[in-house]
Amino acid sequence: MTELLSRVINTDEHSREAVALAQKIYFEGGVFIYPTDTIYGFGANPFNQEALEKIFAIKKRPRDKSMIMLVGSIDVLLKMVDLKSEDLIDFLLSIWPNPISVVLRLNRVTAEQLGMDSAAFRIPNHGFCSKLLKAINMPLISTSVNRHGNDALNDFQQIKMEFDGEVNAIFYSTRESLNSGSTVINLTTGRPVLVREGKINFAEIVQKFEIRF
Repeated sequence: MTELLSRVINTDEHSREAVALAQKIYFEGGVFIYPTDTIYGFGANPFNQEALEKIFAIKKRPRDKSMIMLVGSIDVLLKMVDLKSEDLIDFLLSIWPNPISVVLRLNRVTAEQLGMDSAAFRIPNHGFCSKLLKAINMPLISTSVNRHGNDALNDFQQIKMEFDGEVNAIFYSTRESLNSGSTVINLTTGRPVLVREGKINFAEIVQKFEIRF
């Protein structure tokens, strides 16, 4: 990456500037770090191969590891996945926005573009994320801020010390975050299957699912 320092912007105090810069970096194939409704994440355009390679290089992460994608609406999601059930869409609407990531089967076009059959998605409950997702109207990568094999960093100062100069920008918030990853469930087989328990209890999710099916 560049030897220049990353741009650092407080999303609470400079929301418009932060969204505008993140949007610019996104469409130019860059990488940034940003706060979410769970932990800080590396952000980039999942359809830009150069951006993906940058994230893999920064994290020193194997390329076969999947990444969660944030979306701003069900409409954006439906362009990418194969959802034929209205009840399933209603279920997703009942659990989002929330720190719950759902693995869904991709449609043929998206599967070919991304080189995978399924992916995890989430509509986040976070002001900056919501504004950015509305601005780009596309999915946004959200993968933990760490080197492969190390714990995720969720403290701005630690993140800046570790990754300053390796990403185009670091966006941060002084508001307290959850400091834990999202609950991840797999819906590719029809019923919710727990992949990882997070802030939201899996039993609560299953209960919402059973109400609709």
